[in-house]
Amino acid sequence: MAPAARRRRMPAAKRREVILAAAEETFARCGYHGASLDEVAHAAGVSKALIYEHFTSKRELHASLLDAHAAEIFARLQGGAERGETGEQRLRSGIDAFLGWVEEHREAWRALFRDASDPEVAALVARLQGQATGVIAALVASDPDAPAELAGDGPDRALRVEIHAQLLSGAVQSLATWWEEHAEVPRTVLVDRAMAFCRQGAAAPPAVAPARAPAGAVAAPTR
Repeated sequence: MAPAARRRRMPAAKRREVILAAAEETFARCGYHGASLDEVAHAAGVSKALIYEHFTSKRELHASLLDAHAAEIFARLQGGAERGETGEQRLRSGIDAFLGWVEEHREAWRALFRDASDPEVAALVARLQGQATGVIAALVASDPDAPAELAGDGPDRALRVEIHAQLLSGAVQSLATWWEEHAEVPRTVLVDRAMAFCRQGAAAPPAVAPARAPAGAVAAPTR
């Protein structure tokens, strides 16, 4: 009788993918602090020791997940930013590309950003947010039809654009998190509202009229 065929050893790269997929599911279900490497190992069907052959800690495992998804997000943002003839069209395409990723990877979004306020996770998320803000700022700055508040060549224009990009980036991220509990809302609706927010938020604030004294009030004497 021929000896039983040996079980083929899984390539290291494939095993790493399996571990990352199991980690994503575990982080989404338990949160960063609630998840343990033992649970990740069980979900991946490997030993905890094998995980340590690929990742030195839970933090590094989480960071690897974030980096992998960030790379895909920015690839989509870049692709969206290259579509459209105007800055507004490119910005719309970029927002739609980002929300499209969230729609396709809801579990990944939940796993990576549900604990964004956690000190061990905050630095990683802040880096991703900073990159997203930079992309948005570049799109806004390159738009020849940008609102007057963001146009011009004044010395403070770069600051105004950066502040606006930070506001929009935070708003879209918050919208994506809200969308997790309102998945029935079409993505197009979110994109339209984000663009409306972008335009309305860029409008110059109205001038504040000086307060008028109540009728019958006596003016204070001048000295």
